[in-house]
Amino acid sequence: MQFSSPKFRRTISVFDRFAIYAGARTSQGWFFVVCTVIVVLWAPSFFLLGTIDTWQLIINTVTTIVTFLLVALLQNTQKRSDDVVQHKLNAIADGLADLMKQLAQQHPELDKALRELRLAVGLEDHESAS
Repeated sequence: MQFSSPKFRRTISVFDRFAIYAGARTSQGWFFVVCTVIVVLWAPSFFLLGTIDTWQLIINTVTTIVTFLLVALLQNTQKRSDDVVQHKLNAIADGLADLMKQLAQQHPELDKALRELRLAVGLEDHESAS
């Protein structure tokens, strides 16, 4: 998988590919069903284990480990998603600024709005490719 922008044009790492795969699988309904089945199987295991402390320790340990790993994967996926969205927003703002610059020749009142847009978004003043 590659990003479409030249700035983001790179092959993603093995961990990123794993995070994408795991995120796609854990966000499906069957993952919830598997988790529910584990809890349903765990509940009557009290009669096999004999002590409530061991019984609770097992489910607490399993859920803590799974939660810890899923949070790490979620953070990775969210960071990459945020980066792509921010890049797209910057491209839209840059395109809008270029359009406003072209229209400002006919409508001088757009000059102030263009300066405000560039200041608000942090766009550099540059020459358009057109």
